[in-house]
Amino acid sequence: MTTPTGRIEQRDGQHVLIQTREFRAPVEDVWAAVTEPDRLARWIGSWTGDPTEGSVEFRMLFEGEDHEAETMTIRVCEPPHRLHLTSHAGDDVWLLELDLTHADGVTTLTFSQPGVSAEQLGGVGPGWDYYLDRLVDVETGADPARRDFERDYYPATSAHYTDQVDRA
Repeated sequence: MTTPTGRIEQRDGQHVLIQTREFRAPVEDVWAAVTEPDRLARWIGSWTGDPTEGSVEFRMLFEGEDHEAETMTIRVCEPPHRLHLTSHAGDDVWLLELDLTHADGVTTLTFSQPGVSAEQLGGVGPGWDYYLDRLVDVETGADPARRDFERDYYPATSAHYTDQVDRA
């Protein structure tokens, strides 16, 4: 089992999942890892389309072959510091926020998901830990294939997230 890293906060009456990762890399390099299709494909998925039109089609690459593409609407894009998206996957709509800061040679990526329901947290929290750990792996030269979602993340770390709901 891996150690879960996320926390749940309340913002405007909603649960917000927050997770951070640190990289000994320039902010521009971490930005490229979370925005460039070829770099994204190493740890989570890839997108197609023209982001200047305000949205792209995103496909998760590690969710099985049946995973359909999602439309990602770009709400905020301020390279290399802020990327806020709205994911439209079937009837599900998720807000996703990536904020990057850099100080003393370290770039901190803060991932937030506002509006996640209490019922979703037990799966969503471990899912984002899995993918963010894969990002760290590819950016540090480790093999992301060593990560096993079903063995190390879900349901092994679900209680970490569901237990925070009452405290948030």
